Amino acid sequence: MTLFDEKKQRIPLKIWQSDVHQIEVEALNQAINLTQLPFSFHQVALMPDAHVGYGMPIGGVLATIDAIIPFAVGMDIGCGMHTVRTQYTVEDFPAYKLRKFMDLTRAAIPQGFNWHKSAQKDPVFDKMPLHLKLFQDENKRIRKQLGTLGGGNHFIEIQHDEEGQIWIMLHSGSRNIGKLTAERYHRAAKDFCRKEKSQLPTSQLSYLDINTQEGQDYLDAMNWCLDFALASRTRMMQVILDILETPGYEELDIHHNYASREKHFGKNVWVHRKGATRAFRDERGIIPGSMGTVSYLVRGRGNPESFQSCSHGAGRRMGRKEAKRKIPVDQVLNEMKKLGVEISTDNLRDLAEEASQAYKNIDEVMEQQTDLVQVERKLTPLGVVKG
Repeated sequence: MTLFDEKKQRIPLKIWQSDVHQIEVEALNQAINLTQLPFSFHQVALMPDAHVGYGMPIGGVLATIDAIIPFAVGMDIGCGMHTVRTQYTVEDFPAYKLRKFMDLTRAAIPQGFNWHKSAQKDPVFDKMPLHLKLFQDENKRIRKQLGTLGGGNHFIEIQHDEEGQIWIMLHSGSRNIGKLTAERYHRAAKDFCRKEKSQLPTSQLSYLDINTQEGQDYLDAMNWCLDFALASRTRMMQVILDILETPGYEELDIHHNYASREKHFGKNVWVHRKGATRAFRDERGIIPGSMGTVSYLVRGRGNPESFQSCSHGAGRRMGRKEAKRKIPVDQVLNEMKKLGVEISTDNLRDLAEEASQAYKNIDEVMEQQTDLVQVERKLTPLGVVKG
């Protein structure tokens, strides 16, 4: 579906939804704001999991010319997925062994606001952009956050595929340094736009010119946050594989909050994927469902209309506060029990935020993007560790 109103938009808005009324009004308005930006290119793409975010909808894809928007990358830079197949099958995980695995995993990997007590060692720290004051100030704290899960919608899941093979999937990002980077350079972007007297629909879409020092500094910071997020997920997965005493097969890691320089429609542009997954032709991808529902391993179709992107998950249909207000925790626990999915968390208070009812139906989301990706595997959860 394509929306284009010459009175409101510079460029079209392409939506992967069968009914525009399925999209929150605020999210739709945010997407239309993107089409008005003087540096936005060709069209804006809205994935089927789209919902309201800061400035730009989560599930949005925006291409820009010589401009980068910190809030169009997202607050958790490098948030993404990691998955691996193990040597085990479902038969190797009776209930007691599943529970033991989840307990050991929770004990080994800090969750929520918890960090490691001591600094972690990893080659990623050799490339930290210490010419930036933010990283000088946060250097010691960052080193304790590598290999930690975080909270909210971050998770570790043990799953099985259609053949009964056991997979591990985890969702995490760049932890506090990603958030601090987003906030620091959003402030810089607001200052830049104020000096330039930029006319923007909202200050949340404040941008940096990539040809300025601040623009280059943000790129340095963002790219390191991406490397850190990858290293952190890789570290956690290795801890899990060590617990399971298994090698990993078909390992895959993807980001879904970032910006990158790419060529589309004959032009070199900055593609902002905020809660969106790159889906180049034949590229492998991960699209998780909500808690207790299936997830998908996919292969990209390289559709140019979406800037070769797809959804990053199911997408929220309720805000966090609304979900906590409407969904009792006991109901969530009972639902997981009925589904036969073990859950392990110290944070029952916020569990309703991640209830399946708070998210869109992942199967419907997948049906709306068959032109973007091809499904290769469906993974069904056995147990989930939540931060």
